Amino acid sequence: MTGISKANTLEVAGTPFEGTVALVTGSSRGIGKAVARKLASLGAGVAICGRDAAALENTTNEIRLLGHPVCSQLADITKASEVQALVQVTQEKLGPIRLLVNNAGIGRFGPVHEKNEEEWDLVLNTNLKSIFLVSRAVLPSMIRAGAGDIINISSLAGKNTFAGGGIYCASKWGVQGLSGCMAEDLRGHGIRVSVICPGSVATEFSGRGLKDPQKVLTPDDVAHAVAMVVLQGPQSFISEVDLRPLAKP
Repeated sequence: MTGISKANTLEVAGTPFEGTVALVTGSSRGIGKAVARKLASLGAGVAICGRDAAALENTTNEIRLLGHPVCSQLADITKASEVQALVQVTQEKLGPIRLLVNNAGIGRFGPVHEKNEEEWDLVLNTNLKSIFLVSRAVLPSMIRAGAGDIINISSLAGKNTFAGGGIYCASKWGVQGLSGCMAEDLRGHGIRVSVICPGSVATEFSGRGLKDPQKVLTPDDVAHAVAMVVLQGPQSFISEVDLRPLAKP
């Protein structure tokens, strides 16, 4: 297969987000880490969070080397009290949050009749409830500013069904519905809510077995899509991005 031309890559000169604060959830590894690094490379002060202290520290050190402010915090974003503390600390250390990337996610797969209530709650709370909680905590400052971008990382599983995907698909279909309604609620305040739907991504995400690395996306591919959305012109609104590997499985 021939390579993609340089014209199809996203080249951005300078630091267009200098002075802008971004919060990326689930950002100690995988997609969230790649997104946080990308936004920091564009000049943003970045707040990251997760539940793995060692991974969070490693990511913090990597982002700090890019030369822009970074704030990290252990947080369980399925709990409203910890979300409020996360947002408060971020805004005290970095300033009002202008960019929010709701990335935290988890998967549990298998036939619905073999799953239990604990697995249902874990997936729905992490993938869907957290978006509600974090967005709700961040939005007052965005509304006051009359501007902001919220990007929810969904999945092509939010549009398609497959055997063993009942709980995961339910969470991601929920993300699609929540994102669309939030977009309509908030566009009058100058706030854009977008959703990115990747296909299979090569991460540590627990899931459906090994994939050919040449036929899956990388975390940087998703970070590239996030950058594309946040760099759009002020009058436009990219509401949804479907992101697939170029090579078919």
